[in-house]
Amino acid sequence: MIVVTGASKGLGRAICDRLISKGIPVFGLARNIDGIQFPSMACDVSSFDNVKAVAQRLKKEGLKVRGLVNAAGIASMNLAVTTPPNVSQDIIHTNLLGTIYCCQQIAPLMLRNKFGTIINFSTIAVALGLKGESIYAASKAGVEGFTRSFAREMADFNVNVNCIAPGPIDTNLLKGITSIQIERIISQQIIPIQFAPSAVSDLVEILLDERSRSLSGQVLHVGGV
Repeated sequence: MIVVTGASKGLGRAICDRLISKGIPVFGLARNIDGIQFPSMACDVSSFDNVKAVAQRLKKEGLKVRGLVNAAGIASMNLAVTTPPNVSQDIIHTNLLGTIYCCQQIAPLMLRNKFGTIINFSTIAVALGLKGESIYAASKAGVEGFTRSFAREMADFNVNVNCIAPGPIDTNLLKGITSIQIERIISQQIIPIQFAPSAVSDLVEILLDERSRSLSGQVLHVGGV
């Protein structure tokens, strides 16, 4: 069973669809699970109590969790000095604390089996220091730092922890960003094209495979920097 956050739309949904198409059981988490046809549970990852309730349910039902994909995230492209405090808090709580909470609560379900894979999500905005994405980049820089340290903590239990940092992917997360802004970001990638969600799903599938057991504590950039 692979637990995927942000499972109702965007990259999270694309990842769920890919795994299910490969016959891999998925348990999806999202704030709104209306329309989700696979096993799921309503969960706001920014709430520790919500995430704890998910872990308790998985444990109670005896589901064997072998992977966690922290795809839930929010963004707001705005200058730091004009970003309202509540927006900054929402971004940090969802992107950084949400990732930490899920790792804290779901990882223990893998420890008893001494096997598992955790995939967190960052952004190319961290590496490129993109203008107008200061708060978003700060939240994801925290995810990258957490991933590197958490990978070492989990190594003794044979649980790998990696981070995927995409460039602009064609999802609803780009809503409100102009095509000119998107092109400017893409031009700074090593491979200057806008990738579809399937490119990220491909990488997730690879990282979940046992052949990737030698890879942990890494930040992988879709598009390259």
